[in-house]
Amino acid sequence: MEIPKLKTWPQTAQDAIQLQKQLCTQVIPTDDLSDVRYVAGVDVGFEDQGKITRAAVAVLTWPELSLHETTIARQPTTFPYIPGLLSFREIPTVLAALAQVQTTPDLLLCDGQGLAHPRRFGIACHLGVLVDLPAIGVAKSRLIGQHEPVDQVRGSWQPLTHKEERIGAVLRSRPQTKPLFISLGHRISLESAIDYVMSCTTRYRLPETTRWADKLASSKIPPGPEGRYNR
Repeated sequence: MEIPKLKTWPQTAQDAIQLQKQLCTQVIPTDDLSDVRYVAGVDVGFEDQGKITRAAVAVLTWPELSLHETTIARQPTTFPYIPGLLSFREIPTVLAALAQVQTTPDLLLCDGQGLAHPRRFGIACHLGVLVDLPAIGVAKSRLIGQHEPVDQVRGSWQPLTHKEERIGAVLRSRPQTKPLFISLGHRISLESAIDYVMSCTTRYRLPETTRWADKLASSKIPPGPEGRYNR
């Protein structure tokens, strides 16, 4: 997959926040998808007490959800841990993992926030804008916002709001489990994001994209030659 080269990368929190404010204007919050044949899960883990960033991409066929290809990239961590700025810590290595992908996905499902972010620019927005692909934020926990209780019925959801703005959805992907926090990242509406997350979710709480990427990013699956698996 062809990845745009980063001209410069912020080294301070002030510079990172300024870049977020600039790039958030490029987020497209409406459906701009081609025919979806491949969906990809993106997740990041850390090794050696945070000194090494390990990014994983799992490409699955859609709607069959068969594993098609996976890649892993490992690089030194160059940005500190700062809540609200995690994309600057993770994205350089994510881009390195995406650069190894041979089948460009039609949709990215990122383990993290999209619009549901204090500056409306979580990792799903950031990555989607950088690579110009539709992207969804699929977070396991809430960063900001309020919501009403969500019914236990699979597929039920409630709006996630912040400062009187709908920034995402709290989705019950499986009864009797904690909900997921879904927000659009780029080139997709919230309603479509919910539909795609549910279509990628089988009998588990997490969508299959996230489950595969999480296993790879957390070292539960070792990398193959050059960090790549092909199916």
